[in-house]
Amino acid sequence: MPTRILPAVGDADAVRSLTTLLSQLPDAEPVAPVTDSTQLVDTLARLAAESVDELPEVVVVHERIGPVPALELIREVALRFPAVGVILVTSDAGPGLFQAAMDYGARGLVALPLHYEELASRVHAVAQWSAGVRRHLGAGADVFSGVGGTVVTVSGAKGGVGATLTAIQLALAAQASGRSTALLDMDLQTGDVAAFLDIQFRRSVVDLAAINDISPRVLADAVFRHDTGVALLLAPGDGERGEEVTDRAARHIVSALRSRYEVVVIDCGGQLTGASAAAVEMADTALLVTTPDVVAVRGAKRTVRMWDRLQIRKAEETTIVVNRHSRGAEIQPSLIQKITGTGIAATAIPANYKELQGAIDAGRVHELDGKGAVRQALWALAGELGLVKGTEGALQRRNGKARGGDRAALTFRRRKELGR
Repeated sequence: MPTRILPAVGDADAVRSLTTLLSQLPDAEPVAPVTDSTQLVDTLARLAAESVDELPEVVVVHERIGPVPALELIREVALRFPAVGVILVTSDAGPGLFQAAMDYGARGLVALPLHYEELASRVHAVAQWSAGVRRHLGAGADVFSGVGGTVVTVSGAKGGVGATLTAIQLALAAQASGRSTALLDMDLQTGDVAAFLDIQFRRSVVDLAAINDISPRVLADAVFRHDTGVALLLAPGDGERGEEVTDRAARHIVSALRSRYEVVVIDCGGQLTGASAAAVEMADTALLVTTPDVVAVRGAKRTVRMWDRLQIRKAEETTIVVNRHSRGAEIQPSLIQKITGTGIAATAIPANYKELQGAIDAGRVHELDGKGAVRQALWALAGELGLVKGTEGALQRRNGKARGGDRAALTFRRRKELGR
C-alpha cells in the first residue's frame, strides 16, 4: 500500500524541492502540499472526520512553516492525530533541536539541504511506525480515543450577560449525559466559576502556565473534581496572576484538556486577552452570549468585528446565544443575527432571574431546578450544540457546515494589537 505523505511548507522554492524528492520515493503517494499551519490542522481534521483511513501516514513539516512555529505545530498534530507520523525538515540538525523535536512529538528529523537517501530512510521508518500504531490502536474512531475532544468557548458581549452561568450549565449537561467534561475558567482576572459553585481551591490554570509538556498526571493535579463529575480548571484567586497565562500557554492548556476529555467548555468572560483569543481560535464552536438590549447587542457587534479584524474568528463561524429573552422584547434574535452577521442559536434563554437568584447567591447553580425554564433552555442548548450524547453535530448540520479543526495561533501583529 502506498505511503501517503502530506508536506507542510510555506516557502514556494522549498515546496518544489520537497515535492520533487517525495515523488521519487518508492511506494510514496505525496498529496497536495499545505502552505501554513492553519491549513495543515484543518486538512487533517477534515480527513479525520471522514475516516481515520483517510489520514496520511506521514506529515513533513518545514522549519519555516507559519504562523505557528514548527515545533508547536508538531506538538498540536501529535496530540490531535497520534497515528500520524511527523518529520521535521530543518537547517539545524544539531542534537539540541533533535531532542526538542522528539520531545514535541516528531518521529524524525531531516537536514537541509535535502538528500534523497536520508529523506527516503526517514519516510520509510516513520511510515512503518505509523502503520504499527494504527494496528495496535485498531481501526476507526478508536485511534482517537481520548484525543480530539470538542472545545466550546463561551464569551460575553459585555460583563454580566450570563456567560459564566451558560458555560457551567453546558458543562453540567454534557457530564450528565455520560461524557467526560472539563470546564476551564479563562476569565483570568475576574473569573467566577468557583464562586458560582461555592468551592475552595488551591490550584488554578496559572499552575500550568509555565509547563510546556502537560502530562496527564500534571493536569490531574491541577483540576478540581466537582461533585457533579465535571473537572474544573479555575481562574486564579489573585486576578493579577492571570497575566502569567499567555496565548502560548493557553494553547498548551486547551490542547492538554482536549486530549483528556470528550467535552471542554471554556468561560472566556467579557474581555479579550491573548489567552482567551487563543482559546476562541482553537474552539470547534465559539459562543457569544448577549442580552436583547442595545448596549449588549452593540457590544456583541463590536466583539464580532474585533475577532474578524484580528483574524481570530469569522462572523459566520461565531454563534450568538440570546440570554434573558422575552417575546415582548423589541430586539429579537433574528434582528441580532442581522446586526452581527453571525449564526444564531435556535435555543434562546428566557428571562427569569427569580429562578436563578437563590442558586447564584448561594453558589449552588449546579442545583438549579431541572423543571425551571432557564435550566431546561440551557440544557437544550447543550443538545443543540451536540455536547449531549446522541446529539453530536446538531449545530453543524443546521448551519450546513462544520468548523473543521483549530485555527492557527495569534500572530505577532495580533498579539501586539491585543496589547500583549
